[in-house]
Amino acid sequence: MHLYPINTGFFKLDGGAAFGVVPKTIWQKTNPADENNLCTWAMRCLLIDDGKRLILVDTGIGNKQDEKFLSHYYLHGDDTLDKSLHKLGFNSDDITDVFLTHLHFDHCGGAIIRKGKKLIPAFKNAIYWSNQAHWDWATEPNEREKASFLKENILPIKESGQLKFIPTVQGFDFGDNIKIRFAYGHTDAMMLPQINYKGNTLVYMADLLPSVGHIPLPYVMAYDMFPLQTLKEKKQFLQEACDNNYILMLEHDAVNECCTLKMTDKGIRLDECFNLSDI
Repeated sequence: MHLYPINTGFFKLDGGAAFGVVPKTIWQKTNPADENNLCTWAMRCLLIDDGKRLILVDTGIGNKQDEKFLSHYYLHGDDTLDKSLHKLGFNSDDITDVFLTHLHFDHCGGAIIRKGKKLIPAFKNAIYWSNQAHWDWATEPNEREKASFLKENILPIKESGQLKFIPTVQGFDFGDNIKIRFAYGHTDAMMLPQINYKGNTLVYMADLLPSVGHIPLPYVMAYDMFPLQTLKEKKQFLQEACDNNYILMLEHDAVNECCTLKMTDKGIRLDECFNLSDI
């Protein structure tokens, strides 16, 4: 098995929204904001080559939205999904599976592309994986979250006939050395791949832990639908990860790809940061 980070560029979000109840005087030490109170975030996807399948975990924001929409998020950087695949010698036709942790636009936008007036899958040979609970949540969204679920990103997946659902069973086996964890605080039934890799356990964190700046327990995004559930899930997971020396791959950290944790007198905190290629 080989794992590769797939960088799809950077975007900006309000720092206060990204850190919830934590004051700016504290969070700006790890995530400095610009003059508009915006912090830079990565959209770092994961490519899994298990020898049988080429699995892409999340797809970034894509580029099919109109200029007005994209202007709110200040997309920048030279990386794109296609460029990052090509650097590794792959292209979109090589992808056999697209695993979507959840259907917020910054995680699934690149799954669908615009071709003329049509919206079609970016990966024509791939199965697209979600789960029934999250699909229902995303296609019938509540008023608070619906701006994150864009129909043009989601409905064409089903219309293509390439959509399949994963059972919402904790620890579901998605293949050799890959299990799926479910988290319910950020959004309903978000999926996190847990991978046995080179003798280590690596977990792709999606939005349960967006960055190293979110490791302390109270640092929960205002975007989370159920922040107390996130707090419970974080507390349990971080303890498990610390006790077992898990490697955490960070989707949104603008600087750090991976990290480990350690116990301190202030609780669980960051231990080491490193790149996926260093494992």
